Amino acid sequence: MLNTLESLFNLARERKKSPIDDSYTNKLLSDKSLSKKKVLEEINELIEAVDNDSNKIHEAADVFYHLIMYLEANDIKVEDIMNELNKRKK
Repeated sequence: MLNTLESLFNLARERKKSPIDDSYTNKLLSDKSLSKKKVLEEINELIEAVDNDSNKIHEAADVFYHLIMYLEANDIKVEDIMNELNKRKK
């Protein structure tokens, strides 16, 4: 399970270093306003899917993917997020 998330973060970092022409991932990484728009759009679609009890898994996967690309596009490292979450343990 965590391997999949790690693979997505690695993909984002690799594409940032070595962009691929016509890559949707690269579009998200290079266009912060597109990335932001997609995160907001996908979160709204997930909320709607939950409310309608349909496509929840698909929409949640879209949120994860787009959020990871948004974080990486804005130089927010997952390691820093995990450290922050670790500090919040009680």
